[in-house]
Amino acid sequence: MPHIVVHLSGQSNAAINRRVVESVAGLTQSVLGKKLPVIAITLQHIPHDQWFIGGRPLSELGKNAFHLDISVTDETNTKAEKARFIKQIYTAFQDILGELHECSYVHVIDARAAAYGYGGETQEFRHQKNGL
Repeated sequence: MPHIVVHLSGQSNAAINRRVVESVAGLTQSVLGKKLPVIAITLQHIPHDQWFIGGRPLSELGKNAFHLDISVTDETNTKAEKARFIKQIYTAFQDILGELHECSYVHVIDARAAAYGYGGETQEFRHQKNGL
């Protein structure tokens, strides 16, 4: 936990992919307080001519974009932590991708503990098992 899905404009590039994963994992740890061994990240690449903002493709706009969804257990992060995460993720992607379109989104999904988990156990079960 957490699960992170990142959509990136453009073709896959091993060096960029590594920077994205390192930045996202690092910020997920430092800002949201999540543990690296349970951070799962998937990357999906979308060609610039298939990503549209305002009805125009990124290839025409001359910009890059990303969309990041991160699922975390509800009530484990404050509004301030989530706001700081969103800001720092945007800044990191600006540095990595350059020419970033403002309509690049981060969605912190607060998932209910009884409806979210990994390894066959819900987060609620883990919470109760640990006597928290």
